[in-house]
Amino acid sequence: MENANGCITVNNLWKVFGQDPGRIIAPEWQDRSRSEVQEETGCVVALKDVNFSVPEGEIFVVMGLSGSGKSTLIRCLIRLIEPTQGEIYIDDEDVLACNDSQLTELRRTKVAMVFQRFGLFPHRTVMDNTVWGMELRGSGRDEREETAQRVLDMVGLQGWERNYPRELSGGMQQRVGLARALAVDPDILLLDEPFSALDPLIRRTMQDELLKLQSDLHKTMVFITHDLNEALKIGNQIVIMRDGEIVQSGTPEQIVMEPSDDYVTEFVRDVRKESVLKARNVMKEHVTNGTNGVDGEGPSCGTETLLEELIPMLMEHQKPIQVLDHQDELVGEVHRDDVILAMAH
Repeated sequence: MENANGCITVNNLWKVFGQDPGRIIAPEWQDRSRSEVQEETGCVVALKDVNFSVPEGEIFVVMGLSGSGKSTLIRCLIRLIEPTQGEIYIDDEDVLACNDSQLTELRRTKVAMVFQRFGLFPHRTVMDNTVWGMELRGSGRDEREETAQRVLDMVGLQGWERNYPRELSGGMQQRVGLARALAVDPDILLLDEPFSALDPLIRRTMQDELLKLQSDLHKTMVFITHDLNEALKIGNQIVIMRDGEIVQSGTPEQIVMEPSDDYVTEFVRDVRKESVLKARNVMKEHVTNGTNGVDGEGPSCGTETLLEELIPMLMEHQKPIQVLDHQDELVGEVHRDDVILAMAH
C-alpha cells in the first residue's frame, strides 16, 4: 500500500480486552452489543471494525463520550496499545508489522503525541522539556536549542525558556507540550484531548492557536475530543464514536446538517448552524459569462466565511454577497433567502 507523506489508513481495526480476545471477532459475535459480549464472555470490545483514512495535511477529529473508544483508537495507531486485529498504515509503512526498533523510530521521527495531562518533566525547564524528543533522537545541542527556540516562539512562549512547569499556567504548560511535539518536526501529530483540562477561555485560545499553527505548518493531525463544538471548530473531517464503533463520519457541515441516527441528532441538537455553515454551503454558483471578476459593487466574502459573519452583512447592505475564491475570482453569491432556508433546515 502506498500513501503520501502524513497519510493514515485504518482497516477493520479491532481491540478486545480480555481472555482469548480473537474469538470475539468471529461472525457469531459481530452483531452483538458491547454489553452482551461483556456479560457473556467477560471481554470488553474497545474498538469494533473501525475504518477510516486521514489525508495529508488535514485535522481529523475523533469525537465521542467517555468509553466510546476514542483514546484507545489513538493509542493503537502507534501501538501504545496493541490492536487485536486489523491494519494500520502510516504512509506506506505497515505499523502492525513493525519490529521494536522500527516502532521506536516511527515514534521518534514520524509521529508525535500530545497528551491531555501535559506530561512535562517538573525538574526540567521549558527549554529542556522542549528539546527532550530531540535528545532521544541524538541531535546536537546547538541544533536542539535553535529548533526549540523557534517552536517556542511559534507557540507564544518566548521569554519563558528558563522557567519550570510549576511556574506556568495550565495553558502555558500545554503550549510546552505542543512545542515539544513540534520540535521533532513530525509528519503526524496525535492529540489526545489536549485542551480538555483547560478552562474555557484558555481552551478557546489554544484552539485558535492550533488552527493558526496549522495554517502555517499543514501537519496531519488526529485530534481526540469529547466536545462537539471543539470538533466542529477545528476538524476538516470528523468521526463520531459510540461503544467502539464509528457511527458517522463526514465534514462538520455534514455532521450538523445530515445526522446519521438519533444518537448523532441528539449530539448536534443545540449546535448553532451559523457557526458551522459557510458561504460555500449556501451560495448560488456564479455562471461564467465571459468574465470572472467582481463588479465592485456590494459586499464580498471568501468561500470559508461563516454564516454568523454573513448575516450582519446581509442585514446592513440589503443585497447579495459576492463570494470570492482564494484568487479573488467570483464563484457565487449568497442571498438572504438561501441563508434563511439553510438555518431552517
